[in-house]
Amino acid sequence: MPTYDFICNSCGNRFDVFLTYAEYGKTAVHCAHCDSADVRRRMTKVRVARSEESRMEAVAGGLSGLEGLEDDPKALGQMMRKMGREMGEETPPEFNEVVDRLEAGQSPAEIESALPEIEAGASSED
Repeated sequence: MPTYDFICNSCGNRFDVFLTYAEYGKTAVHCAHCDSADVRRRMTKVRVARSEESRMEAVAGGLSGLEGLEDDPKALGQMMRKMGREMGEETPPEFNEVVDRLEAGQSPAEIESALPEIEAGASSED
């Protein structure tokens, strides 16, 4: 049975309702917190499955704009975050910390000196 997300316009709380496809739109929905009928459907994020080839093409497209990024840490961080999302895999906390620092305007050299364990970890895996 599908789960539908709602927000109550009276109390502001979010809640889920299980309805069959046949019930949706025909059954009155009431807030699970205050029982108000003044509710609206909340649209949730949708994940789209992409092929490995499609993800790699998106990453390769992002690599075409690398020129000059060494002088713009914020743009470099944004590009790295986008590439991380395109890969469709969980990124390690170290990656996220480096990207956060880049987006805050910290230079790669500053990050390297502040986080020497990241550089040491990368070279021992090669």
